[in-house]
Amino acid sequence: MTGFALLAAEQQLPEDVGKAGPIGALLTVLLFIAILLLVRSMTTHLRRVPRSFDAGDDGPRVVVPDTPAELVDPRPEPGQELLDTLRRAPRAIEGPRRDGDRPGPAGG
Repeated sequence: MTGFALLAAEQQLPEDVGKAGPIGALLTVLLFIAILLLVRSMTTHLRRVPRSFDAGDDGPRVVVPDTPAELVDPRPEPGQELLDTLRRAPRAIEGPRRDGDRPGPAGG
């Protein structure tokens, strides 16, 4: 075993093996520059993001009734009065006429 240790001791490595050279230092500097550019780009993108993604005025509004009666009888939707009138008087709506059913000219 001592011969093996003597043989390993005689074979010494050069001094520059295992040490970083100028290429390693250049790569390290380039990586730091790339990281700085990425951080700068990310901060500019994050500044463009809105603070909240709430719908704001786009969503449905909650209407609080003024009186308890409005809870029982809600406000009619737009056009609801016209529909109720037409339901009460169904003859106000006429179906399509055939050509022979058209009334003739007045006084004729």
